[in-house]
Amino acid sequence: MLELLPPELPWLLVIAFIAGLVDAAVGGGGLIQLPGLFTTLPQHTPAALLGTNKFSSMFGTGASAWRYARSVRFPWRPVLLAAAAAFACSFLGATAVTLLSKDAVRPLVLTLLIVMLGYTLAKKDFGAMHRPREVGRRELVIALVMGGVIGFYDGFFGPGTGSFLIFLFVRFFGLDFLRASAASKVVNLATNVAAISFFLPSGNVLLVFAVPMAVVNVLGAVTGTRLALRGGTPLIRKLFLVLVVVLITRMAWDTFSGP
Repeated sequence: MLELLPPELPWLLVIAFIAGLVDAAVGGGGLIQLPGLFTTLPQHTPAALLGTNKFSSMFGTGASAWRYARSVRFPWRPVLLAAAAAFACSFLGATAVTLLSKDAVRPLVLTLLIVMLGYTLAKKDFGAMHRPREVGRRELVIALVMGGVIGFYDGFFGPGTGSFLIFLFVRFFGLDFLRASAASKVVNLATNVAAISFFLPSGNVLLVFAVPMAVVNVLGAVTGTRLALRGGTPLIRKLFLVLVVVLITRMAWDTFSGP
């Protein structure tokens, strides 16, 4: 039976577990899982690898969103509105890939990440306290715009989606880092489902890898959620800062190392 399994699968399962663990705590699992897929399975098309990544991530994100929803409280109305907008606009982002150059987006994303890092470091109490704002029309409009922009970005480009969501939920809704991370999983789940609704019918998911990776990604997500809930906001804040620094480093390399 073991002889029938692809030889690359064990390594991909390790990657999927680590990606699920990291993503559940603070996002950024795609930074681990997607390069792992491209390195391990170079013979397959980019679309198939992207679809396989989204398939696996969708289940891990769903598991962490479920566990967070049972353990922490956050304002559901703006979160669900942002998720709906993100779902719809992720399709537009995927369509825009054929019309716009990703190279033109990288400097802007790099700048936003640096500003986000500087803002978080400058405000020592940023995201440390849970001070939820009353949800009125203004907050619902912000949620709609936020979900639409992030959904478009995730469908078009992707890196740092979770970090941007966490930052925005802290900044505009007064959530602490733990609850912002929980809320971001709901929105991220919506964009993953939107992506899968494109990749799966078009045959761009390698199910022989995607299904076992999804199972292991869920295990990693459950472990990561448990660690985040135990460590609370201080742990999430530290992991958030580390992830943003990694994103800045990667984006700077991609922006300035090209021909």
